[in-house]
Order: sequence, then C-alpha cells, then structure tokens
Amino acid sequence: MMYQTYEGMDIEGTVLRIEKSSIFDGDGLRTVVFLKGCPLRCKWCSTPESYQKKIQTTLDGTITYGQIMTVEDVMVEVRKDSLFYFHSGGGVTLSGGEILAQPEFAYHILRRSCYEGINTAIESSFNADWDKIEPILGCLDTAFVDMKLMDPERHKYYTGVDNALILSNIEKAGKERRPNMKMIIRRPLIPGVNDSKEDLTALAQFLGDLKGVDHLQLLPYHRLGTDTYRKLGMEYPLAEIEVPSEEHMQWCKDITEKYVKTII
Repeated sequence: MMYQTYEGMDIEGTVLRIEKSSIFDGDGLRTVVFLKGCPLRCKWCSTPESYQKKIQTTLDGTITYGQIMTVEDVMVEVRKDSLFYFHSGGGVTLSGGEILAQPEFAYHILRRSCYEGINTAIESSFNADWDKIEPILGCLDTAFVDMKLMDPERHKYYTGVDNALILSNIEKAGKERRPNMKMIIRRPLIPGVNDSKEDLTALAQFLGDLKGVDHLQLLPYHRLGTDTYRKLGMEYPLAEIEVPSEEHMQWCKDITEKYVKTII
C-alpha cells in the first residue's frame, strides 16, 4: 500500500535491528525497533553493540551491527504486523541503545505511528535534555524508564554518567498523571550494585511522590550479551556477578512496595 508523503518520512537514523512479535516490551504483540547509540556505559549492559551510533562489525567480520534506515523504511516494517497489533493490543516499541541519542528520528517514527493508530512505547534512560523528551511524550502510550542507581557517585561509576539530569526528567514527566500515557519505571537489579535496602528505599520514596508513575518493575540481572562482548573484542566487566534468586527478588519487592506499586 502506498502512503502519502508526510513530514519527516525521509529522516535517516541508524537501526540496530527490528524484532517482531515481542511480548516483553509493552502491551500485546510488539515490533521492537532497536536504535544504535547510547551515552551510558552500564557495566551490566546486554547490548554493547548498541553503544556506538555508527555501523559496526565483529572482529572476524562475519556479523554487521546496524543499518541506515529512513523513518518510512521503519514504518514499512512496522505496518507489516498491523493485524497482530489490532488483535493483541500491541504496537511498536522504540528501544536501544538509547532512543534519545537519535531524538528527531525517534520522534518522527512515534509521531507517524501515533497518526496511523499504532500503539507506541519507548524504553529509555531519560538521559537527554528535556526539550528532546517532551515532544516524544505527546506521541506515547507507554514510557518504560530505567533508573539504575540513586546515589550520584555510584551511578557515575557504574554507568559513566551522573544521574541528576535523569532524576530531573523523571520528576518532570511524573509530576502529573498524563491521561493517555502510562509511565513505568524499571530497575534492573544487579546484586551488590543497586539492590541494597538503602538504594531501593530511596528509589521507592522518590517514585512514591510522583503521581504520573504507574508502577515500578524490578528486573533480575542476566548475562545475555556476554558473547557479543567477545565478538567485539570487549571485556565484560561484571562476569563474577550471579543472577539473583527468586527469594532475593521478593525481598527487594517487599522493600519498594511500601512506597510504590511494584511488579517483578
């Protein structure tokens, strides 16, 4: 089907990959568009191939990470699953990397999806200037926002960036409930890094004061992506960390749900 021209359709961005029929990145069946580029360097990151915006290849040259696509190129792929969105309540999710590393590209994909009646979601750290975030919020059904650590010095050590901007943006976005958008905060739980009672309490108290936050989602640490580090000639920094037990995950939930609705 031929679509009419629209503003922003020829804007180019670097896409890491597009995954179809995901059930973990928002409501229903979703097409997840992973963008390349991220200002954070989380020591537990499972997608090191998304760090750089440029197209990369593995050391042996057998795998290429990334391709240049226009907004309309992405929309062509997104529309292919429209029937599944309709029956499952799904849609498109932009993930990364960090989508705000390519804000104009991300905005126009979401804006066009919204115009075509496709449910929209993002996965982001909110590590960007507010003027890059605010327009995107107007095109969203769901925002999944990662909060790694509350302590600023530990946040910088484990992610490479200070968290003042992130906290400020989350506070602005969550100050008032937006009638058409869910805001879900995610905490990847890394044993020994960000799962202390002190940090979890500080996180939950911060979120408990924000009317626009629907709930907190606790995600267990995993080692997915370690093979990609090897293929890119990179060292995985947290190789000694163990996956948290179900009992520990419940202990973390017991702490945070005193202040904010929590899901694990």
